Amino acid sequence: MLDVSLTKTFDRSNTDVLPFQLDVSFRVDRELVVLFGPSGCGKSSLLNAIAGLLTPDCGRIVLDGLPLFDSRRAIALPPHRRPIGYVFQSYALFPHLNVAQNIGFPLERLKKRQRQQRVRELAAWLHLEPLLDRAVAHISGGQAQRVAIARALACDPQILLLDEPFSALDGELRTELQQTLKRLQRQLNIPLLLVTHSRGEALELADRSILIDNGAIVEIDRPDRLLAPTRNLSSNFAWG
Repeated sequence: MLDVSLTKTFDRSNTDVLPFQLDVSFRVDRELVVLFGPSGCGKSSLLNAIAGLLTPDCGRIVLDGLPLFDSRRAIALPPHRRPIGYVFQSYALFPHLNVAQNIGFPLERLKKRQRQQRVRELAAWLHLEPLLDRAVAHISGGQAQRVAIARALACDPQILLLDEPFSALDGELRTELQQTLKRLQRQLNIPLLLVTHSRGEALELADRSILIDNGAIVEIDRPDRLLAPTRNLSSNFAWG
């Protein structure tokens, strides 16, 4: 279980925009939870805080009893010590490495044979076996997304974070990879926290949805209730 309660103020003194504050509190069990809201509402910043790429001003983040961040106890684990897998919106693959090397990058401390075995397991799981020797510059967007997921899973994380993982994909490929993600959630039996601003994606994927606007949680509920077309939400929200 992920337990989050944090506050973070972003200083915008060099612009004409007022300071922005992220102030949220929620829990995620072994389920697929979608963070849904308009661009700039704080969704990606929240993922970065959980992953350790952004330090909250105060609060706590606890994963399966392990404190990742606790301002009162002066705990702030660095990203590499957090048992978290993170799939970035841009995938953030290493262009100078091939597919196998990208997947195995987090496993460099393992012996070569162990690393190769783990890479083969993940490649089989995500149907990447024919691509292992291929440069990432020569694979499709959908293949790159699966490589990014495989790399995020390499170290057996206790939670998987995904930031707009399907935003660059269209049509059948988007649907296929959404189904892959749902299959992974069932098999992994860990929390998945996914950011989107697409109502259709939230309805398709989520066990629960967290509706966020202007840095605050508006509501948490099942997506069919929270995102029903009859809901009178702010015009800030996308309905794609």
